[in-house]
Amino acid sequence: MKILVSVKRVVDFNVKVRVKADGTGVETANVKMSMNPFDEIAVEEAVRLKEAGVATEIVVVSCGAQACQETLRTALAIGADRAILVETNEELQPLAVAKLLKKVTEKEQPGLVILGKQAIDDDANQTGQMLAALLNWPQATFASKVKISSGKAEVTREVDGGLETLSIKLPAIVTTDLRLNEPRYVTLPNIMKAKKKTLEILKPDALGVDVAPRLTTVKVVEPSKRKAGIKVPDAKALVDKLRNEAKVL
Repeated sequence: MKILVSVKRVVDFNVKVRVKADGTGVETANVKMSMNPFDEIAVEEAVRLKEAGVATEIVVVSCGAQACQETLRTALAIGADRAILVETNEELQPLAVAKLLKKVTEKEQPGLVILGKQAIDDDANQTGQMLAALLNWPQATFASKVKISSGKAEVTREVDGGLETLSIKLPAIVTTDLRLNEPRYVTLPNIMKAKKKTLEILKPDALGVDVAPRLTTVKVVEPSKRKAGIKVPDAKALVDKLRNEAKVL
């Protein structure tokens, strides 16, 4: 079985995000970028499935600027077999990415598509669900455990009330949650091997997809600073402040 994994290049999670002076977005110039953490978990899960003998090939795909090649090379170093970059300098929104992934999926014919449940830059949590709808494939989101057998995927997912286990027929879409696995450390020998693996570059026009943004960002502002906390001498004073100052009681 072939597994297709989508990865996104985002501002590194350790970096303090700063809003541009003109309020049009966040500052990305000279900022450390890395693979979206949820996507890294998706790549790790695909590699583990291959190591278990479930998968025969792992293809990673990213949509975005030429710099995304670095993110794809990281995925190849983790253990993916080859990579595809759908190169464009347009601002890509979830629906456009889902349409591009649909075309790549139809081209590659994988038995399973794994995505991170969301990207840490926009926190949209939409692409996996949109892709499943466009392909008319079953989906299981927020996966904390994945088991493949007999043409089906048994997925344990996190819901508000606890855990839910779904059995879905393949081919299918799975989006990963944080507790699914812990990605491995990328070693230098694997980084060197990744440089020799195939990286194919496609264009949205060649796939017949219009990636023009449907939404416009009006303004981006930093959240207001939180006021300093205070100490109260006893429970009576706490209740008084919650009732008369915070007005939550």
